[in-house]
Amino acid sequence: MSNLMEHLEQDCLFVPAPCHAIELIIEPRVKDIGGFSVRRVLPTLKRRKVGPWVFFDHMGPVHFPIGQGLNVRPHPHINLATVTYLFKGEILHRDSLGSLQTIQPGDINLMVAGRGIAHSERERPEVTDSDHDLHGLQLWLALPEQDEETDPAFYHYPEQEIPSVTVEGVPVRVLMGSAYGVTSPVKTFAETLYVEANLSEGQSITLPEAAERAVYVAQGHLRAGGTDISAHSMAVFSADGGIALEATEASRIAIIGGETMPDRYIEWNFVSSRKERIEQAKEDWKAGRFAKVAGDEDEFIPLPE
Repeated sequence: MSNLMEHLEQDCLFVPAPCHAIELIIEPRVKDIGGFSVRRVLPTLKRRKVGPWVFFDHMGPVHFPIGQGLNVRPHPHINLATVTYLFKGEILHRDSLGSLQTIQPGDINLMVAGRGIAHSERERPEVTDSDHDLHGLQLWLALPEQDEETDPAFYHYPEQEIPSVTVEGVPVRVLMGSAYGVTSPVKTFAETLYVEANLSEGQSITLPEAAERAVYVAQGHLRAGGTDISAHSMAVFSADGGIALEATEASRIAIIGGETMPDRYIEWNFVSSRKERIEQAKEDWKAGRFAKVAGDEDEFIPLPE
């Protein structure tokens, strides 16, 4: 499918799961993104996506000393949407549309690449001037084929706009899509599920229904049908029936899923249903045909050769 996929089998650990509802448990690969490491959960050779979600990174928790921090130079995307959500810390987003936005815990940043966008992810001097922490998730959505070449766009949803609900005593935030009787205002292009839940030890929650669904344990430990799901693992579930997740210790989890979508080609930062479109994007980036990131025009990440 792509040069990314060629390396996945050797990088991933797949653990057979006895629970009949669990199709797969994925242990993340550790990747350096320049300055610190992330846990990369999706894509893998055996599971390239869950619903429309084709990429899942867990950033941190990481502590930066004075003068250091997240410093991702301008880079391009096509035919996807990025979704950034922080538990702690702050990211300064800039893009080629002219967007300048500080992302803080609880906010949702949705950047629609469409036919092409470039962006950078850094931190404000006020942040790097002190010791600080960063912790969060960044996911990519594959756009439906009819929307792949849509105009690029940027949407920011502050924390107070994201609906919260208590489910079986568990505080839940519905970040995207509909679940537990509430609907997020965050724009979607296909049926999409993205939920955060924080369980105390001994609490349980039932998974919402979706054609495809998975749970990532950002912190803590879960049990589902007699199967343990440890911290930094993703359990991919079948679509059948309500599945109860029990926290055997205090746990912060992300539930993702949505409608089944065809596979996508993935290479570097490019996602598309058409391999030739990725080749075009590579040539466009090398030739400087992407628009510059406003306020961050002097640097860029070269195309990996």
